[in-house]
Parts: sequence; C-alpha cells; structure tokens
Amino acid sequence: MPYIMVGEERIFYTYHRGADPQSPAMLLVHGAGGNHQYWGFAIRHLKEAAVYALDLPGHGRSNGSGRANIADYADFLARFMDALGLVKAIVAGHSMGGAIAMTMALRHPDRVAGLVLVGTGARLRVLPAILEGTLHDFERTIAMICEYAYSPNAPEELVHQGQRQMLRVAPQVIHGDFAACNAFDVMERLGEIHCPTLIICGSEDKLTPPKYAAFLAEHIAGAELTLIEGAGHMVMMEKPDLVASAIASALARWRKR
Repeated sequence: MPYIMVGEERIFYTYHRGADPQSPAMLLVHGAGGNHQYWGFAIRHLKEAAVYALDLPGHGRSNGSGRANIADYADFLARFMDALGLVKAIVAGHSMGGAIAMTMALRHPDRVAGLVLVGTGARLRVLPAILEGTLHDFERTIAMICEYAYSPNAPEELVHQGQRQMLRVAPQVIHGDFAACNAFDVMERLGEIHCPTLIICGSEDKLTPPKYAAFLAEHIAGAELTLIEGAGHMVMMEKPDLVASAIASALARWRKR
C-alpha cells in the first residue's frame, strides 16, 4: 500500500482504480480517531470511481500530528490532493470527515467535484464526558464512544474491532479531533455549497441522528438523502454494501448532468 509525503508528514492511503479510465477521483476521509479501514471494503473498491482512502496525520499508519481544528484538516486535504496531482475530487467524509469535506467545499470550492456526507452534521457538539474522558480516562471513554457509535444490530466483533483501532491512536490526537468537532459549525453557511451532494445516515445513529442529515439535505441545494435502515453512526462499517450502492447510484446520476 502506498505512502506519500505531504510536507514533512508521511501519509498512508489506499488506492483503487475505477473500471473506467474517466472515473472521477474520490477521497474517503474518516472520522475522529479513525483510519481508512472505517470505510468498508465495498466502498474502498467502488468501480465507479478512482478511490483514495487515507489515514489523516497522526491516525492509522500515517505519522505527523492531528490538527486542532477542522479548517486545518481541510487545508491538509488540499495539500494531499496537490501531492497526488489531483486537481479536483469528490470528497466523501464520515462524521468529522464530513465536517472536513464541507469545509473543503467552503474553503477550496474549485477542488471539490461533489460531496458524500456520511453520519455527519452542520454542527457537531460533543459530550463533555468525551472531551474530558479522552484525556483522563482514555480506555473507558473509547468504550463509551463505541457503545454510542454502533447500532444494537452490529456484530459484537465489529464493535470490538473499532474499539481496538481507536485505542491505537494517541489520546491527545483523539481529544484534538473531538475538540475540533465541538467547535465546528457551518449551519449558516450551507447555502454556499453548490456541488452535487449525497447525504447518508443510519436510521439508528445516536451521535449524528437522522435529523442532522435532514437539516443538511434541506439547506444544501439539490442534495440527496439516503437513510440506511437499522444502521448506527458507523453505517459504512455496518452496512458497507448499501452505502457503496448509494454512492455508486449517485455518481451515475451526477455523470449524466
């Protein structure tokens, strides 16, 4: 799997070439404390796009430092695109990654061909127990986050796998991610987003419930909303085939525009 230098940071990503040489580039951006594997296999291997799934700095196999705010992550993503030689891409983001994707569309609109917003919202308030616990009771707090993040239908091993992966991230990085989420708010700026947008949410999402997705769909012009029944916040891990199908259908519609 490839690495690329973005400034002085060595960034890990996976790449899957689309079936069509003209397939659009798509970046998969994970959420707080996550990594590229939080995007299910079927999503990372979409045949309708050239898919790049990265580990953000300080996450997964990437070195470097986590960022203090969402804008800094968005600016990093633009530099990641520069390093890859990508002029424009569809940006798909989950949770914090969705905040990064929306911020990309606001700060770097000429770089964003479309948005896929998964389990996210225009504002991402974080429980004080999470903000404090990531610094003072890390393991217990990660267990609590995972309890909220998955639906009751999720396989126990899937939940444990997610918990193990988050525990590998430095506490200060995860704390910084959630602090960045807590400060994020673009509720008054959604009307400035003018690219094709697909919004996906699990019907059982407790962290960014369907009303968050509905708000995005109502305030981003032309946005489409897909609700995945029976899935929680980690919808792209719990129901990867359904999420992949929803994205593939949207990409097909966008290409006809």
